[in-house]
Amino acid sequence: MTGVSQTWSSFMPAPFLATDPAFADLLDSSFTRLVGRPLIPTHGTEAEPAHWLYERAPFCVLAHNTADDPIFIYGNKAVQRCFEYDWEELTRLPSRLSAELPNREERQRLLDIVRRQGFIGDYTGIRIAKSGRRFVIENAIVWELFDDAGTRHGQAAMFASWHDISE
Repeated sequence: MTGVSQTWSSFMPAPFLATDPAFADLLDSSFTRLVGRPLIPTHGTEAEPAHWLYERAPFCVLAHNTADDPIFIYGNKAVQRCFEYDWEELTRLPSRLSAELPNREERQRLLDIVRRQGFIGDYTGIRIAKSGRRFVIENAIVWELFDDAGTRHGQAAMFASWHDISE
């Protein structure tokens, strides 16, 4: 991420962040450094990478900032469908509210591990949609968002597999 002066750590996103090339680069470069493979494919995407990640990615990507009570600052269209929030709703939502109260401690333990280790590659956990629908995300990768200068901007998650919980 060269020439980027934007800091997203306490940033309340505007609609442009959805397809902002610098933010997509932050997601991709931090993922690549930590996980060892790119988040955004270098071939096979006919659209600009940020637009592809937001509109067409066949997996969910979401990120929150570094506030004491982190707020989601990004959620691609797949996340919006999964969690049933549009961009404006999602990017005002404290990320802790993506888990039900009994599951928030488990979620916080995960985030603490990610903070210490840089990423975790096989997370499974229960989440809740806007409607109250409960679902399990499987094999999620959760990682720290660090730019090339080492500035921490938050945490992100990517998952391609989820299923509703039957009552």
